[in-house]
Amino acid sequence: MADFLMPALGADMETGRLVQWLVKPGDRVRRGDVVAVVETHKGAIDVEIFLDGVISELAPLGQDMKVGARLARVGPAVASPSPATSAIPAAAPTPGQRPLVSPAARRRARELGVSLEGLRGSGVGGAVVLADVERVASSMTSAPVEPVAAAAAAPPPARRGFDPSQMRQAIAAAMGRSKREIPHYYLGSPIDFQAATAWLAGYNRDREPEQRLLPAALLLKATALALRELPEFNGFCEDGLFRAGDGIHVGWAVALRGGGLIAPAIHDADRLVLPELMAALRDLVQRARAGGLRSSELTDPTVTVTSLGERGAEAVWGVIYPPQVAIIGFGRVVERPWVVDGQVVPRPLVQVSLAADHRVSDGHQGGRLLAAIDRALQSPGTL
Repeated sequence: MADFLMPALGADMETGRLVQWLVKPGDRVRRGDVVAVVETHKGAIDVEIFLDGVISELAPLGQDMKVGARLARVGPAVASPSPATSAIPAAAPTPGQRPLVSPAARRRARELGVSLEGLRGSGVGGAVVLADVERVASSMTSAPVEPVAAAAAAPPPARRGFDPSQMRQAIAAAMGRSKREIPHYYLGSPIDFQAATAWLAGYNRDREPEQRLLPAALLLKATALALRELPEFNGFCEDGLFRAGDGIHVGWAVALRGGGLIAPAIHDADRLVLPELMAALRDLVQRARAGGLRSSELTDPTVTVTSLGERGAEAVWGVIYPPQVAIIGFGRVVERPWVVDGQVVPRPLVQVSLAADHRVSDGHQGGRLLAAIDRALQSPGTL
């Protein structure tokens, strides 16, 4: 038997409240299945399991549990001796039967007018998770959609709600620890954004608003490609030793309505083409603000990027989110005098900054990282 433990959904998490199980004892689970919902100061998180086997000994709901506390036990799945005795997948709920639905999926279903009655999800035992609701919504025709059936709405678990002050306290504790324990160094450089601006204008000219790219997509992809060149900025420092990330999973800082900040991961950002990256970014921001994130999106970031956008300051100097080893920041694009071929001309500029861990890298390497980001942005058509 193996223990399934309360995950650390970020360095600023100490406890989480178990509010819903999407499995029951005896269910078979596979790595990546959403099996529970845990509420933290960041909202309700769909928690994935990273073990294969059969669930047993579930922890009771409603408890505040420390990171590392046992949520459940998982035993090995015994192979069936013959097809006749093989495990039968759970059937879809019959009309009037309550399906297992994560809170994030239920909220999204109400927003999109998706009926949950009779819907079989992709979670364990047919549990409905956020991705199932999005899939159904995208396949709906213009035919009228029945509202969510009252019988399908399970009573919501007791919830504390989003508390911005609690989130700020947790962020402050994590950042205080970062400044105490991590020897930061800082670098910054302005980047000529003219080529990127012109390319974006041409790309977006004949596209519908939902298909257009924002500057953030270019900044994110340029950073991901630069991290591929300089992998020492993409990973973790644990017990004084650097451990490289298993992919370039960029934590994108999202400002939450009502206050607070969260930085869930866009997985394998260097491998996504720009339209995919823009779609992933829009989806991530929407779910972060609606409370529909998965645990892997909070535990997997290998680096953090923060962009202040059009209404932000001209520069940002970040604090590393432990145990990561770097944070890259972008200010808003501003028009400033710039020298081109010996002539002073107006140019759109963006300030890029790096805060990095001196235990892992130094200023020479950091300068190379910023130069690689700049170089990528000068050829936006190749991103």
